[in-house]
This record gives sequence, structure tokens and C-alpha cells, in this order.
Amino acid sequence: MSENFDVIVIGAGPAGYVAAIRAAQLNQKVAIVDKQWLGGVCLNVGCIPSKSLLKNAEVAHTLRERGKDFGFSFDNLKLDYGAAVKRSRQNSDRLVKGIGFLMKKNNITVFMGTAHLTTPTVVSVTDKDGKLTELVAKNIIVATGASATVPPVWKVDGEKVITYWEAILQTTLPKSVVIIGSGAIGVEFATIWSSYGVDVTIVEMLPRIVPLEDEEISKELEKEFKKRKIKTMTGHKVESVEATATGVQVKVSAEGKETVLEADQALVAIGFRPNSKGLGLEEVGVKISERGFVEVNEKMQTSVPGIWAIGDLTGKLMLAHVGSAMGIICAENIAGAETVTLDYEMMPRATYCMPQIASFGITEAQAKERGLTVKIGRFPFQANGKALGMGDYSGFVKIVVDEKYGEILGASMIGPEVTELLPELTLAHMMELTPHEIARNVHAHPTLSEAIMEAAHAATGNPIHT
Repeated sequence: MSENFDVIVIGAGPAGYVAAIRAAQLNQKVAIVDKQWLGGVCLNVGCIPSKSLLKNAEVAHTLRERGKDFGFSFDNLKLDYGAAVKRSRQNSDRLVKGIGFLMKKNNITVFMGTAHLTTPTVVSVTDKDGKLTELVAKNIIVATGASATVPPVWKVDGEKVITYWEAILQTTLPKSVVIIGSGAIGVEFATIWSSYGVDVTIVEMLPRIVPLEDEEISKELEKEFKKRKIKTMTGHKVESVEATATGVQVKVSAEGKETVLEADQALVAIGFRPNSKGLGLEEVGVKISERGFVEVNEKMQTSVPGIWAIGDLTGKLMLAHVGSAMGIICAENIAGAETVTLDYEMMPRATYCMPQIASFGITEAQAKERGLTVKIGRFPFQANGKALGMGDYSGFVKIVVDEKYGEILGASMIGPEVTELLPELTLAHMMELTPHEIARNVHAHPTLSEAIMEAAHAATGNPIHT
């Protein structure tokens, strides 16, 4: 027996469930399918629980390392990491239940099971008991996300060699860990674990940590990590990862010299691969790149009419908020509603290590590579009253501006809560404002946001507090 819908969404993560809600708002009859959970990786074992752990880590770091600064001391400080994990699970569960409520509110039919496209308009769903349900729709949105990339020779056992999945769920801490990769996941777990006293070593194949960020950001983060006793080995290739009787052995090499690292655990955080296999996409004619990403146009259409793809599966920019934005645009295109086109280069990017990193657009180096003449507006948090009051004043704001037109080309920030400061800059860019308008916009004092204003003043050639 078949059930008919206007739109079927495969995958209930931040891209899929948002697309389903927007489609329902546009009077579409919608079904959503997921093989495991509502909310996807982000809500269950990613963005949300990790931010809870990071808050606990911030408190732990303050208690362990900052007592002298704030005037307190302990005779016998005890930190319960298991309690931190429990709080993270409670926050995750709460939001996942919220997604279930939103599905009901918007009359979206939920199917839990494994989806497979049998034709461009038919999706078969097999539930955990083996029951098969056939769903039919003119439009199918695929939003199955991505999974951690692990070389086949590195055997993930979930205990000694782990990915983010095991890392976020484990309730006990290793005494020492080697983190392979210094992207967002790598530096965030380095922050969490080091805050509890874990001996952390980060191995990065490229010449600097957080290699996709501005070079000055990498230098600042490495400096701050050194203060936290986090060791970084850049320009090192991992030759092998092996579990031993007592932990793990990681062999790395640089300039012909091999080094053996030993630790309790190794976290593999080198990237993600799209979940595009086993869905029947290629069988129905959907074009997929050599790396497995589903190819889409600016409307989120695949090569097959009526089949759409959004989120990490497309490889456009593997961030939850970008997937959500793609989901909204996809639903609007399906319904023929007014919509927008995304500029992926200008999407906000946030990393929640300590200090936090936030950026969008292009870096100073990228601008110069494109032959652009730029002005730089910069302001250090060390000169910001709110940051000093918080006792968290490392880092800076850096705005990249086209000298000829005054266009904001991008920004890079590292420091306290900079991920919360980013929307002012991305909105300014979207509305084609220049640093002059940001500088003239009166910012409350004392706030961290004044660092944005001060950097904008600097970009106009009229710095006030530097």
C-alpha cells in the first residue's frame, strides 16, 4: 500500500526538518523519514551536546586555573565529567523532543526507518521490524548528511580509537589523547578535555591549526592553546594509528623524521564524507561527484527533476545553519514561492574552542590573491572594557574591506563569545553597508560588540581607542 505526499524529505537533521517545516508552511503535504532520530547528528551527537560540554569545560578551567584571578581557592576540588555529559544529554533530548512537537504542529508525517528511492517519485521505507512502506511524491528532498572520514587502515574500536560520536557520549575521560585534525571538532574537544586536565596533543598535516581560517587566527589560537598546555604538531602526517594493550600508538612524520606518540585514546577528526550511498540515487540517475557529493544548482535541484538535495550531502558548506538555509530555499523553490540565492562564501562560520573563532567571507590573504587592494580594520579585546571585566580578553576583531568601494569582504575574529558578534557583520554585508555605517551605529557600552565598532572605525582610517 502506498501513501501519497507532495514532498518527502529523507533525513531529519537541521537541513531536512527545516525543509519539511517550510514546505508544510507553504501548504505542501509533507512526510519526513529518518533511520535513527529527529534532529540528526547536530542535535543528538554534535552541535548541541558539544556546546553543553564546552560550557562545563569553561567552568572547570576557571575552577582549576583561574582561582587566583578571581579570588577563590579549593582544598579538594572534584570535577565530575559524567555530570557534564548527563547535562549535555538532557539538553539534547529536550531539543529533540521539540522537533517532534514541531512535526506534529505542522502536520508532518514522520516515518522512522531506512529510505531507498526505487523511482524518482517513490521512496520505500523499511522500519526496524522489517515492515516496508511505500511513499509517493512529485518532489523528494534528500538531506542525509555526512559521516566522519576514517582511513580504512585506522580501526575505530569506539574505545581507544574514536570519532566525535564516541567522544561526545563517553562519560569518563582519558588521561591523555592524540587528536588527529585541527578543524572545529579537533580544537573543540581539545578545549573540553584540556580543561579537565587531560594531556592533549593535536596533530595537523597542514602548516597551521584551523588551517581554513585567517593565518593570524591560527597563530593566536596556537598561542592560547600553549597557555592551556595543549601541544600542537603542525606539518605532521599521520602514518599509522594502532590500539595497544594500554592505549594507542600514533606514528607521525615530518621532513623525513618519524615520531611515535602514545596516549590512552586517539580522536580521528580529519573531515566528513557524504551519506550518499545505499539510497538509490545513482540508480534513478542523480549525478554524484567523485567524492560522493550530490550535485545541485542554486535552487537545490539535482540532475533529476523532482529530486532535490540539501545540507552536508551536497558538500557546499558542511555547517548546520547552512543546511537549514538550504532547506528553506529548497522548499520555497518547490512551492514556487519567493526566495533567495545563497552565497556560500559569505556564510557565517563558527568554532567554539576557547577562545572562540568566528569568520565569514574571504581572508586578507585570499583578497590579495584575487588582486584586490584592501584595508584592514582591527581591534584587540585587550582594550575592550567588557572583555577585561569578564577576565577573557585574548584575541581580536579583523575586518577586511575593499579599498576602492568600501565593501566588507570578510571578517575574522577570535576572542570571547565572538560567535555571537558575527551576525552584525554578515547582516551589514547582506545589506551592502560599509564600515562607515557600522562605526556610526552607536553600540552600548560596555559590551563586546564595541570591538566590532572599533574595528570599523579603524577600517575607515579613524581609530578611536587604538
